[in-house]
This record gives sequence, C-alpha cells and structure tokens, in this order.
Amino acid sequence: MFNKSNMKQFGAILLAAATFSACKKDDHDHDHHEDDGKEYKFVRVLVSDETSAKLTQLEPNSGTITSFDAKFPLANLYATASGRYAAVLYGSNNLAEVFDAGLTSHDDHVDVVHAPKWAAITAAGLKPTHFKSKGTESLIFNDGDGTLSVGEEADFNTAGAKFKTVNAGLLPHHGAMAQFANGTYAITSTAVSGASPTRVLVIKKDGATAFASTLETGNIHGNASDGQNAVFGAFKDATGASGGALVVTQSGEQRFIPNPDGFGAARLGSIYYASAANKFIGYSAAKGAYLINLTTNTITPIYTGADAFQCKVDYAGKNLLLLSLDGKLRIYNLATGALVKEGAAIAAVATADTYKPVLEATARYAYIAIPATGEVHQVNLANFSDVTKHKVSARPVRLALLGFESSEGHND
Repeated sequence: MFNKSNMKQFGAILLAAATFSACKKDDHDHDHHEDDGKEYKFVRVLVSDETSAKLTQLEPNSGTITSFDAKFPLANLYATASGRYAAVLYGSNNLAEVFDAGLTSHDDHVDVVHAPKWAAITAAGLKPTHFKSKGTESLIFNDGDGTLSVGEEADFNTAGAKFKTVNAGLLPHHGAMAQFANGTYAITSTAVSGASPTRVLVIKKDGATAFASTLETGNIHGNASDGQNAVFGAFKDATGASGGALVVTQSGEQRFIPNPDGFGAARLGSIYYASAANKFIGYSAAKGAYLINLTTNTITPIYTGADAFQCKVDYAGKNLLLLSLDGKLRIYNLATGALVKEGAAIAAVATADTYKPVLEATARYAYIAIPATGEVHQVNLANFSDVTKHKVSARPVRLALLGFESSEGHND
C-alpha cells in the first residue's frame, strides 16, 4: 500500500519520465527508417532536359516528381558541397542560376526549411562551364572571358544578388579551377586566346597571383582538389604523345605524375576526388579509370576497358561506379580498389548516340537518366534487377544528386 511518502516518490518518477519523453519528442522527433530498404528520405535527384526548358526534381523515397520552369534546355547541373543547392549552368546562354532544394543538415537530423524553389542569385559570365564548390562557396569558370564567378550561400536567396567576378587577367579558354583550404584558387591559363590551357597558377580571391606557374604541360582538361592539392589531367607536352596528372599544391609547388607505361597518346580528361576514401581518380573514355596516388606519385588501373562511358564517384565519396556500353554497371570499393559488384543494369547503349545515359549514385541506389525513354531508372545496388522507373521529362540528359543520405527528420 502506498503511503504519502511513496506517492510523492511515485509522482516524481512519473514527472521525470514525462519530462524525458517530452524532451525526446521535442528535441529529436526523428523518422527512424534508415534500414527499410528504400532510398534515404532526404535524397533528391535533379534532372534537366535536352529539348525542354524544364527542371525536374525526383524524391526517390516517396516517388514524388516536381517540375520547375528553367530558362533554357540542356542545363548543366552541379550540386554544392552543402547538399542544399545546385548550380544550373546555361553555357551557350551566358547565364547561371541556382536551385534550392530547401534542406539543411544538423548532423543528427535534416530540416525541411521550405519547399524546393529557384534561389534568387544569378551569374552572367560569358559561357559558364566548369563548377566547383567547397564549404559554402561556389565557383564557376567562364570560358568566354577567362574569369571566375564566385558566390556565397548566405547570398543565394537575397533578392537581386549576383555572383562576384574575379578577373585574373587570363585569356578566354576552356578552363578549370580548384579551391584550396587557405582560400586561394588553382586556375588554368593559356598563351593563345581560345586555345587549350597548358599551365596552372595559384591566385588570391581578388585575382592577384599568389604563385606563378612553374611547369608547362600539353593540353589540360579536368581537375579535382582535396583542399591541399589540385590535380589536373594533362598531356606531358605539346606533342600529345603521352599524358599524366599535373599536381599543384596550395603553396605553389608543381609536379607531373606520368601515366603508366604503355598508356599511349591519351589523357585522363576527367579527375575526381572521393572524399570519404581520400582518393583521386582519373578517367578516360578510351582507357578506363585509374587511381592517382599522390604519395607514391603513381597512376594505377582500376578498370582498363575502353567501353566505360560513365564514371562517377558515389555521393559519399566511398565507391566508384562505371557504366559500360553493354549496359553493365560495376562498383569498386575505393578504399581497397576491389570490384564489389557487377551486372546488367540497363539495355545496351549505341556508341553513336549523342546523348547517352548519365549516372549518379548514393550508397543504396544508382540513378541512370535514359534520354530515349524520358525516364530515370533507380537501380537497387544490392540487386540490379530491382529497378524503379520514374518518368521525368521528354529527353533527360543531365543529372545531379542533392540533399542528404539520411531519413532523420525533425518536427518543430
């Protein structure tokens, strides 16, 4: 039987339990669906079309598809480092916009700040082409005038905001750039207007030279950075007989890592940095995918087939995915370099197709835009035969992933 003292103790226990329960509900009212086999709730897939001035957002977890009016078709799409925004580049129209997915991460959960929409900021450089993002900063290289456009996410939804222009006095060219942790940029340069770049210099945010180029190469294309090093794909010299990787550090040192013996007259035209694996990867459609090791100064093969037309690092930067003309998908663990899985994922692709399928991937699914059918195929990476087909537009030809690999939401 309870006496008065017992009742007080029991009441205190109930009050503490209720308070704890309320705190849990108020502070961490999450959705616990991390292992339900579906895609993470806060992953978004953004698609642009070859013929239509429409941008389409797919929410794979729910299958929700939303369309937005873009300015022009054939927009190039690039996710920002924060996961919230995507740069939308209309290269031939001298315009760049920003799409806002409306999501922010708070480490243990994701907030839906607002519905997806166009951000307010724009950039009007001549022929905006390459895009890079680090922290909250976005960087666009404008091929038409050799300038950079720089934007900060704090300004993205400010009415009338514009990307700032950084002019380093470079001639127009099809260039590339990288952001360093100390706030400087590695940027390509050319000696002849409109010609391919053959040098890289390091500049400050105002365009002034921090470190001049010390090494001339052949034509440069493609690059990536880990914050300390910027790696560029390049031919060794003007003859184009051999190639490799030009490495530029944030303190200005430069060195060239040659391709493997027998590689031939080819260049690694795309360079990727896999953040979780801390690895650089070089890709050539004619030669396959290669690991670029900055410690040993070597380039070694991951996949040497000449049929891989898509090569992408997954969203977390852990795995490399290759899609070949026969429709086969291969997944490599970048920590070990081992082939984890391979198998048929889509129908065979014609070599002559101007716009072939494009690939992106999370830890759970590969997303492949199929121009011919107007669909994005969501391929389960645990079982390639498990495919969900999403009708998105007439001719989807560009793809980007936004958001976060999380299903933990928070309700205020």
